[in-house]
Amino acid sequence: MTGTPASQTLHELYNVCAYWGPRQETPEACAWRAQTLLNLLASYDAVLAGWNKIPKPRGRGRKNPLTPPDLAVLTEAFRRGVNREPGGPAIERLGLTVSAYNDGERQDRAHLNMICGSYAEGMSNLCVLELPSDGESADRLLTSPMLMSIVRGMVSAWEPDWALAGSSSYRMQYREPDSSPFSLNWLTYLSHRLGRVPPLPAPVRIEPIEDRGTLIILTPERFTVSNPEHVALARRVRELLARAGLIQPATS
Repeated sequence: MTGTPASQTLHELYNVCAYWGPRQETPEACAWRAQTLLNLLASYDAVLAGWNKIPKPRGRGRKNPLTPPDLAVLTEAFRRGVNREPGGPAIERLGLTVSAYNDGERQDRAHLNMICGSYAEGMSNLCVLELPSDGESADRLLTSPMLMSIVRGMVSAWEPDWALAGSSSYRMQYREPDSSPFSLNWLTYLSHRLGRVPPLPAPVRIEPIEDRGTLIILTPERFTVSNPEHVALARRVRELLARAGLIQPATS
């Protein structure tokens, strides 16, 4: 499979996302999970080692460091991240939100959004990491081994139902219906709670993540929506997962 020139992938955005259903958790429990993830991210790359909480509008202009990840600091951040109507009581069922940005230059900027503890029906908890899309940091981070590590870190910290790493452009162009249990991308993790992954064609790799689920890696090189071979492979794998009952058949 041929690679895609860097000039064609320059403006394609990449992220790592994990999602799980209703799970009521305390600020302390959410903080412990976040601390686990932040420690793992820091061990992967220096760009992922320093994080600051994104302040509310009136607090802009000052840093609110979350790292080194102190449990008390993270607990307070999640406690303050409760949803509420202006001047009203906390809406606990909607969970707790903490958003952060990393230290570093503009081209190295990454964002992290965590929603934990929601138990409202029809809502998802999530962890989304937006990664640099070009430059030296992107060259290091946007590789299948690095993204495998980040997905494994998210699985270890958050125990999600599913996770993905890859092109947000592909995800926007090939949208799944709201009723689908997950979206496919460059890397896709499926918890055993969703079912078992069938054999898939080369160059696709399938790897277990502990005893929790399965990680599907479509291609060793950087996946991009501008590469028709990548898109064709993704659509083929999606078809095989649909046949196995893991995802709804495509409607078009």
